[in-house]
Amino acid sequence: MVGDRAGARSRCASTGITALSRPIHADALIVGAGSAGSILASRLSEDPSSRVVLVEAGPAASADEDGVRDGYRLPIGPDSQIATYYWATLTSTGDQAELVRGSVVGGSGAINGGYFVRGRPADFDGWSVPGWAWVDVRDDFRAMETDRDFRDDPLHGSSGPIPIGRRHEQSAAGRELADLAVKAGYPAVADLNGKAGVGVGLVPLNIDSGMRIGPARAYLEGAGWRPNLAVYSGTRVLRVLCGGGRATGVQVAVGSSVRTLTADRIILSAGAIESAKLLLLSGVGPADDLRAVGVEPIVDLPGVGTRVMDHAEWVLDTGDGGQPGYPVLDTVLHTDRQMGLEIRPYTIGFAAMAGAQVNGADARQIGVALMTPRCRGRVELRSADPAAPVYIDLRYDSETADMDRLRDGVRLVSELYGRRFGGPRWSTSQHLCATAPMGNDEDKYAVVDKYCRVRGIDGLFVIDGSIMPTIPSRGPAATIAMIGHRAAQFVAWS
Repeated sequence: MVGDRAGARSRCASTGITALSRPIHADALIVGAGSAGSILASRLSEDPSSRVVLVEAGPAASADEDGVRDGYRLPIGPDSQIATYYWATLTSTGDQAELVRGSVVGGSGAINGGYFVRGRPADFDGWSVPGWAWVDVRDDFRAMETDRDFRDDPLHGSSGPIPIGRRHEQSAAGRELADLAVKAGYPAVADLNGKAGVGVGLVPLNIDSGMRIGPARAYLEGAGWRPNLAVYSGTRVLRVLCGGGRATGVQVAVGSSVRTLTADRIILSAGAIESAKLLLLSGVGPADDLRAVGVEPIVDLPGVGTRVMDHAEWVLDTGDGGQPGYPVLDTVLHTDRQMGLEIRPYTIGFAAMAGAQVNGADARQIGVALMTPRCRGRVELRSADPAAPVYIDLRYDSETADMDRLRDGVRLVSELYGRRFGGPRWSTSQHLCATAPMGNDEDKYAVVDKYCRVRGIDGLFVIDGSIMPTIPSRGPAATIAMIGHRAAQFVAWS
């Protein structure tokens, strides 16, 4: 079976100028082979009469096959060929961090820690967008998964391609938090993807027998034999081409060559940073900001890049050695929604998890993550050159209530463990979203409508974490996959 999957990947992944030397027109052209894009490509290509082209800036997953497969490793070290780094300003005092994104077929879903926790029902109901309430999206979550621990539970799927399970042999860090939290009165939660909103429990993981099964591996590899699906890796999109109020194609770079690909429908699934950047470079965004950097606006949409959200995080140094051979997180504690925190006992230090050589065990940390933040940041252009980096300002400390809750989280950790830890230090959960938010007609910041169509440009969609109006109160990986699964029908209907 492994050999068959590898063959599927090699047949559907092409690189180099020769692959794009002839004119290519698609019914649907998807930019970005990450979690949402991979699922979209698989589902859209189920219709044999529809020609689907998937374009990915990074290489095929075989660039670091061991790293992509190993669910207990993060293949994101400084020498990684399948990760892209972005500098982000976190606070008004100049704290910075590197944001890491997967630049490979599979996207960030191919290199992350395997955390596959659904957003809570209240998160989706709070979006107040028709067709995206919990009652609307729950079947998409179920369709994607086979939950090995809850096969007969109506909340869970039993025949989807993404295997979900929990590491019942807990790490020492996870077991310690679970014991302390229960002793402090928090409930033990058997299913963090179930109905319970508060408590400590095992993290649902898309890791099977130590292997990371991201959406691309689950969906795209099995579709590689389809003659109507083409995947071009090593192909960077520079901008969307529009004419007469309609998206007509994309300009791409392959090595030193520039080509044009055309399609009836263009779907941006390049992630919260790159999808927003492509919109801005293409003249879709805040008009005054675009003119200031030399981009001629074609649609004035003030919500592009101006409503960014992330899960701000403070990390506490434990001084304790890590425990290799475990996922980055196997246990978390969720507080009530008013406090809105996730307490994360990381199993090992990030340097060791990324494969760096460290002297002895890499000291691990405890994360205090704010899961229902109020702060909003920005992703903006500083140049009209597609090769220039965007400016990312997350403004974590811009809301007093957010700062108060982070301080409360540090006190909670100290009370649970009965001691103080080193820090806290600012960090990031790497969960950017809402750079092209979805919304209703009366929402001036809505970039896409309920069908993920970009306002003012026919034939252009955004389908990834960019469209979430507010960040879910759990990590977004499962929700981004759900978005790709659900929105495939909207593209097919259009």
